[in-house]
Amino acid sequence: MYLALLTYTAPETEVDYALPDHFEWLRKQFTKGIFLLSGKGSGSADQVILTRSVLRGKLDAVLASDPLVVQRLARYEVIEFTATRTATELLAINEAIAS
Repeated sequence: MYLALLTYTAPETEVDYALPDHFEWLRKQFTKGIFLLSGKGSGSADQVILTRSVLRGKLDAVLASDPLVVQRLARYEVIEFTATRTATELLAINEAIAS
């Protein structure tokens, strides 16, 4: 699984104009089943996304297609991890434990 931390690299007034396209892009990634959750970050990350375990190259390509990245308004930092403990409610999405 991955945590993708999105950080704005432009003033929020510029980012605001691209947010509708970003939200549509997010919706598509959820529909495809790649993203599991997303939300507003705190500290150095403006947004946080939890993804399924996919090939890293595929994830990098997906993140590069984010309108905020395409327009050079933000960048991603990706943290890969293996969840070794999972709440019962989330067992179905934790491929590491399910397999």
